Amino acid sequence: MGVEKPRFTPVTLSKDDVRRTYARLSNIYDFWSFLTESKTVNKALQLANIKNGESILEVAVGTGLVFERIVSMNENGRNEGIDLSPEMLARAGKRLKKRFSNYALKVGDAYSLPYPDGTFDLIINSYMFDLLPEKDFSPVLLEFKRLLKPGGRIVITSMTPARRWYSRIWDWLVRKAPNILEGCRPISLEEDVKQSGFKNIREEYISQFTFPSLILYAEKP
Repeated sequence: MGVEKPRFTPVTLSKDDVRRTYARLSNIYDFWSFLTESKTVNKALQLANIKNGESILEVAVGTGLVFERIVSMNENGRNEGIDLSPEMLARAGKRLKKRFSNYALKVGDAYSLPYPDGTFDLIINSYMFDLLPEKDFSPVLLEFKRLLKPGGRIVITSMTPARRWYSRIWDWLVRKAPNILEGCRPISLEEDVKQSGFKNIREEYISQFTFPSLILYAEKP
């Protein structure tokens, strides 16, 4: 019998709530990311195995920390970025425009992405599902799947339940003061990825500054 994974009650955020939250955080998000997410980003990009010339979409671009690296690794490819927050996208655009021109940034959300079926070789998404209601995991994953070419890959990173004793402070914080993380909470996405029809699923657990993250890699059949 497997060990039951802890469940956390999400803070319910509307799309407008998310926009307001990340407009407020846009000026400090890079520092937070450096402290807690940089190791995870490095591993996620390693798992993504970007090949120059691919069609790549990042959903939830944020301030462009990951997107900048995607674009630099895919100079001869198509690079598209989507985010719900105009303020975050403005920072991403400012970060990229002096060095790159081979990209497009759009305001949009993960529930209905404005691209035809089978457009992308790779979709990258970081720290978004841990804001969504669990009932929306499958619809968003199926939207990602729709956009992938056969054999296309997803690389999804999210906050995850602690697997090390020193990371349990985050589980405690989410239970006792859920608003402190602006709606983020630890999630377990593996089964939803499997049920959405993805194959060759791999996972990588990383703790940085005690913050627990899980990277999921999977492929569309």
